This record gives sequence, structure tokens and C-alpha cells, in this order.
Amino acid sequence: MPASPDQLIRPEILALNAYHVPPASGMVKLDAMENPYALPQALRDDIAQRVANTPLNRYPDPAGSELKTVLRQTMQVPVSAEILLGNGSDEIIQMIALALAKPGAALLAPEPGFAMYRLIAAFCGLRYIGVPLTANFELDLDAMLAAIAREQPAVVFIAYPNNPSGNLLDEQSLLALLAAAPGLVVMDEAYHAFAGSSFMHRLPQFPNLLVMRTLSKLGLAGLRLGFAAAAPAWIAQLDKLRLPYNVNVLTQGIAARVLQNPAVLDHQAGEIVRERANLLSALNEMSETKELEAFPSAANFILFRIKDAPQVFDQLKARGILIKNLHGSHPQLENCLRVTVGTPQENSVFLGALQSIISE
Repeated sequence: MPASPDQLIRPEILALNAYHVPPASGMVKLDAMENPYALPQALRDDIAQRVANTPLNRYPDPAGSELKTVLRQTMQVPVSAEILLGNGSDEIIQMIALALAKPGAALLAPEPGFAMYRLIAAFCGLRYIGVPLTANFELDLDAMLAAIAREQPAVVFIAYPNNPSGNLLDEQSLLALLAAAPGLVVMDEAYHAFAGSSFMHRLPQFPNLLVMRTLSKLGLAGLRLGFAAAAPAWIAQLDKLRLPYNVNVLTQGIAARVLQNPAVLDHQAGEIVRERANLLSALNEMSETKELEAFPSAANFILFRIKDAPQVFDQLKARGILIKNLHGSHPQLENCLRVTVGTPQENSVFLGALQSIISE
């Protein structure tokens, strides 16, 4: 009789829970840090024409040369750095982990942080080392430096701003980590458009630095495009793990066209930053009289702690509003929920529902 899956699959994989994406049809969708704004009609028409003229019968450019040129210009990638394209930033995380997964090698990250760091470490056979942030989600530099000295990690992942807390970790502390790390340090700048801070310009200064970004938060989540910038020696090795034609022809063409209109993306990011301030202010007003604590954010979402968070999440969902329930995912996220910054109307609907729930 053939072996069953649980007899053949690695035990660490059997022990994992898959990354769950809940259905959101018909909901006010504020759970996935997406840009809530559509592209302008003129640009959509331009994209439609480009799609119509795309040779779908041919494989895409395996190197993505045109797209890399546009990314280098719009993302201010230093001339000394090379670029690696990925099917979302998740694929780049996986390439890095696969490349560095020597026996006993470790991946280290502050936590609570992006869930895929731990999951992909398990996929690839890396030891995962999580170093707790402080109670206010700040970097514990002493603990990080001690863990680096003790574990000698092959790679350190830093979400900048952090997900799910939304805050920018202290820049000087991160520079100290870069100087101390024996291996690669990845600055995951998924939310760079809303943060006003980046490590991209520091690539020439640190040969062990890799800056990773995604276009998903800029309004192109459906295209699944991420990229990494780093010293040529790193990119040359990581590129060996990139599957052929990993970025399809439509993604390459549409992304390049949209990025050639940076004013559109900058305007939308500015709208989100303004709405983030309004949303945080409204949550802070609720916190004055209710059991609610909202945390400052440099991303396009806000983390808040509220009494009976799972019940609040369910009541919001029953009202057609989907946010993210983080309760139970990490000890420091007890009774925490995360809401994506939506349009003014979406934010108003969310705030009205939340006010109604906590007033009951």
C-alpha cells in the first residue's frame, strides 16, 4: 500500500497551519493592507491597450529588463546595487531562505512580526529565532544583539515599518544590528510608501544589506510583484533560485506602465497617510472613555487593543466589515485587532460600527 502523506511529509510541515486568507466577498474589506483606490480611468484605458497588444503566446522576458529599469528609477535604487524580481515579496523571502539553509543555519527576526518569516523558515529547514519586541513594540536592542552573538544567524529579517504593529523601529538600533550581523540583513520595506523612511540609500554602505519591497501596498496587489535590491554578489547567487519566468508578461508590462506614472501612486499614498491620521485620531478619541488602545503607525494599517477582541471582530464581521483578528497569534498581541486604512467612507463605516459595538 502506498504511504500516506503524514508518513512522508516532514514533521515540521505536518505541524504547521497554512496561511489562512478568509473569504471577503461582499464585505468592507479592511484586513489585508491593500490600497483601496482604483487607478485613474485614463491610466486603466492605457493599460487595457497595452494588455491587448501583449503577446500572450510568448514567454515573458526572463530578466524583466524593462521593469528593472523603471524600478531603479522610481524606487531610487543605487547604481551599485542589482535587482531581483519576485512573484510578490513572499517568493523573495523563500529564495533567501532556500539559499541560506545550510544544516543548522538560523533565520532571526523580532516578533511579533510578519508571519511568513517563521513559516518560510520551516518550509526551508532553517532554525527560526524570534526575539520579542518591547511591550510597546519597540526593538529590544540588547536582546537582539545577544541573540545575534549567540545564534550567529545566516539572515536577519526586519520589517520596516513592522507588521503587525505598524511602527518604524529605531534607525540607530538597526544600524547597530547591521554592523553586528554576521550574515545577511533584510529590510522588508513593504510599507515604504507610507513611512517616510528607508534603508535603500544605505545599500552602498553595507555589503550585507538587502532591501526588499512589494508593489502590493501601492495598489497593485493583484499583480504579485516584489523586488529585492542588494550588492551584485548577493543578487547573483539568489537569482539561481529564481524559477524561470517567475514574473509573468502581464505583471511586467502593467507594473512598468503604472510606475511610469509616479504622481498617481504618490497621490494615493498621500491620501492613505491623511486618512491614517484621521482614523488614528478617531480611535484615540474612543480610547479616552473605552477600553481601547490604538498604536501609532507608519504603515497603511493601525493596530489596536480592545477588550474582548475576538468578540468585537465577530461583531464587526456580522456587520459586513472584515478586519484582522490577531488575538492568539502571539502573546504580545492579546486582544489585538488590525484595521487597514480604507477610503474615507470605508473608515467611517468601520468607526461607526466599532463605536456601536463598544457602546452596547
